[in-house]
Amino acid sequence: MIKERKIILISCDSPRSLLDFRGKLIEALIVKHEVIIFTPKIEHEGIKDKLDEMGVRVYENELNPSNVSVVSDIKYLFELRKLIKATKPDVFFPYTFKPVIYGSFVARFCRVNHITPMLTGLGYNFLNVGSRKTLVQKITRILLKLSLKASKRLQIIFQNKDDYNTLIRANIITDKNIAHVVNGSGVDLSHYEYSPPDLDNISFLMISRLINAKGIKEYYYAAKQIKQKFPEVVFKLIGPYEDNIDAISPDLYSKIKTDGTIQYFGLVDDVRPYINQSSVIVLPSYYGEGVPRCLLEGMAMGRAVITCNSVGCRETINPLLRKANGFLVPIKDIKQLAAKMEYYIRHTDDIARFGLNGRKYASEKFDVNKVNQTMVNILEGA
Repeated sequence: MIKERKIILISCDSPRSLLDFRGKLIEALIVKHEVIIFTPKIEHEGIKDKLDEMGVRVYENELNPSNVSVVSDIKYLFELRKLIKATKPDVFFPYTFKPVIYGSFVARFCRVNHITPMLTGLGYNFLNVGSRKTLVQKITRILLKLSLKASKRLQIIFQNKDDYNTLIRANIITDKNIAHVVNGSGVDLSHYEYSPPDLDNISFLMISRLINAKGIKEYYYAAKQIKQKFPEVVFKLIGPYEDNIDAISPDLYSKIKTDGTIQYFGLVDDVRPYINQSSVIVLPSYYGEGVPRCLLEGMAMGRAVITCNSVGCRETINPLLRKANGFLVPIKDIKQLAAKMEYYIRHTDDIARFGLNGRKYASEKFDVNKVNQTMVNILEGA
């Protein structure tokens, strides 16, 4: 049976994610369907050129993803409504919080036939690291419940089962909601090719925005502990320091840049050379991830992993001991994080063995082609 050609409208909160996280999916969709993108302003010419080359239509907005901005949020609502009225999409596919919440409202109001919001993690809004909820968290939960109200036209996509269960327990969704769970965003195994880790010059690499919930402080202080014992071991950090409600303190940022504990490279266009030159990938996050892309990239390239036993992160560690590809540590536990780092330093054979296991696990579970086939089926209404 040949699928009918559809107009698919994708809404995101970051233009970088369009190629980094959804590029292969867009390529798969554009073969049979018309794809329209609604994104915050694209500053990087390379992204614009690639999207033009792929044949998608792009419309820009002024949405601010990281902070509450009433003016830009309301403007997004009205601009999206206007765009839906003009393009008449068959499918509306928003991902990340603001597009999911606001976009699902607008699409429902405009009576789009097929609404498929994807939650790429629950972020700060469901962190279990304190008893009090902020006003923003409370408002977000109320809006999320309203936007995800069960309907035959709405199918929710999750990147891990924990997030689905969390929203069920919070009474934000019910068993009447149509829901799917996919294995994260997947990883392109042909782009992130295997390379043997450097076992003679041990180095650890963290790839993350510089926000507290990603575990930046824990990585810094674990590195400080390790360097007292093993001063030759190198710690690297890639990622932007940007305007965000959970950005690390200026004091910690200054230490990272200047005191020599960590080599900080800021935001880079291609992480592969840095992964290639590393031994182990670290992400001590308690952010509320979907499935962290940086861990999948490291696994695909044959790197052992240390991450937290937290939502999304735990999905990347093979539970079979004979196929172990890394370690899970408790959240905010600097001592345990440092202990696992020391284990790798003292057992370099396991760096190589875990890395090979990680590549196999990425191939079995997170191959972008397998993930995207599931996504295409959902978006096509299969």
